[in-house]
Formats: sequence, structure tokens, C-alpha cells
Amino acid sequence: MIKKIMQSFLLLLLITELTIAGVNAYKQQPFYSQIYNPESNPFDDGRAALKLAKETGRRVFIEVGGNWCRYCHILDSFIQSNDDVAEQFYKAFVVLKVNVSDENTNSEFLSGFSGINGYPHIFITESNGKVIHSTGPAELNENGRHSKQVFFHFIDRWKLKRE
Repeated sequence: MIKKIMQSFLLLLLITELTIAGVNAYKQQPFYSQIYNPESNPFDDGRAALKLAKETGRRVFIEVGGNWCRYCHILDSFIQSNDDVAEQFYKAFVVLKVNVSDENTNSEFLSGFSGINGYPHIFITESNGKVIHSTGPAELNENGRHSKQVFFHFIDRWKLKRE
């Protein structure tokens, strides 16, 4: 009970630390980019994300996790609380959040992906759906914490290069 209260309190603290610009960039994203929704259809959301990626010259950043996932919230909070990271991140990627929870494991959708060994798990795809990268949150960390430098390197490495 106390552990759940502490987790809720920490989550509330993380949310209140979000900056206005980061929150605005986040809120301008499609609904499927904002939350893990057990009721969403990831096939429909995925088609919409691929279409948007193609129209806007971006790749898709698939974030597999859930509302129960502490590290998923930490990742989202880091992006949203750093305006410069949020700006570059959303310019490079259309985000597709895929829920994994007791309510909905989305096993049919996720059967098309391999290598998920923890949450959040991230896939980068081309706008045609071809997976070009698969990773866990450790790739976005430096000394066990998120850093702007690591994020900018990740974004630069995986964003669609315009000629």
C-alpha cells in the first residue's frame, strides 16, 4: 500500500515538473501518441501513424509499455520536460504507444515484432512499417539516467535524413 502511494506521489511529482512547451508539443500529438490505451486498436493506430509519418517525412517510434510501467513514465516525462528534446523528438518521429497490460496484451499486434525483453521497448520503423531498430530504454540512458546528449544522438541517428 505504501509502495503504491509512493509510486503515485513520484509520478505526480514527475508530471508537475513538465514544462509548458514540452507539454504543448506532447498535446499536439495524435491521441495514440499520448497514452497507453488498453481499448485502442494498435492496427488502426499503426496505420494512422504510418500515414502521418509518410505525409510528414518522419519515422515511427513505437513505444511498447503500459500505464503501470514506471520507466515508461520516466521516459515520457524526460521528453516532455525538456523543450529542446521534445521539439527534436517530435520533428523526427511519429509516436505510437502500444499498450501491454492485463486488460489488453495486444499479443496479435505484437506477434509481428520480436525481441521484446522489457518495458518500455522501442521499435523504429520506416513509414512503410519496416522495422529498422529495436531497443530497450538502456540505449537512451547514460550512467543509468536519461541525458539530452544521448537523446540528441539517438534522434540524429534514427531520424529520416532529408537530402
